Amino acid sequence: FGSSHSGPVGQFKAFQLSRVLVVCTCLSKMATARPVVSVYQFDNATEKAETVPMPHVLMSPLRPDLVRYIHTNVSKNKRQAISVGAKVGYETAAASWGTGRAVARVPRAPGGGTHRAGQGTFGNMCRGGGMFNPTKTWRRWHRRVNVTQKRHAVATALAASSLPPLVMARGHRVGEVAELPLVVSNGLESIQKTKQAVETLKKLGCAEEMQRILDSKKVRAGKGKMRNRRYTMRRGPLVVYSEDNGIVRAMRNIPGVETACVTRLNL
Repeated sequence: FGSSHSGPVGQFKAFQLSRVLVVCTCLSKMATARPVVSVYQFDNATEKAETVPMPHVLMSPLRPDLVRYIHTNVSKNKRQAISVGAKVGYETAAASWGTGRAVARVPRAPGGGTHRAGQGTFGNMCRGGGMFNPTKTWRRWHRRVNVTQKRHAVATALAASSLPPLVMARGHRVGEVAELPLVVSNGLESIQKTKQAVETLKKLGCAEEMQRILDSKKVRAGKGKMRNRRYTMRRGPLVVYSEDNGIVRAMRNIPGVETACVTRLNL
């Protein structure tokens, strides 16, 4: 290919370049989010009460790296200190047999007439011995996390929750939901009964999602079964309210459904 634009090849390259410039210009002028959000009646999901402008927080740039960093560090602040005892592995009156007996010079349990007699002790390579570098309770368990970063993480998580492709990729069933974010009129905050709350969620298109949660209940793998964490279950809709007039009590017993006050959102 020649470097000049005089021949047909050069003209074609110039045409391609102009097309790219036109496409980029058009893309830069396209809206990255819907300008308005519909507000649906809580008692009639097919009726739109009004439309409100899309909040800027729901158009925040997506920062999965920031969310992962904040979640990892904030989750460390719930940990309780744990360590081995100071004398664990050293509570035996053991002594080495010394040289000349064709065995290692590791300390050995005293006595006779039992399998334990003569077994190696104390060493970290011995069964029942002490561990290497025993853990201490004064380990640095907690982490300080920047408040501004936490706020940015909440904002980007909210923005991601308003994008149907990301929500569906997470496994949620939102095919029947009218739009995301799903905004409902203030009457929902005054619901008192769980039965009424379930009916409202189903009318809003969450029936398939709620059924997915019910079907996901499984016995936990591991020791957690013995520690009051016997079952695992997927997470479902998050109901964000402004004022609690009964919505928390109505929603708290629905599997997978969680509530959060708009002034106290976190990861």
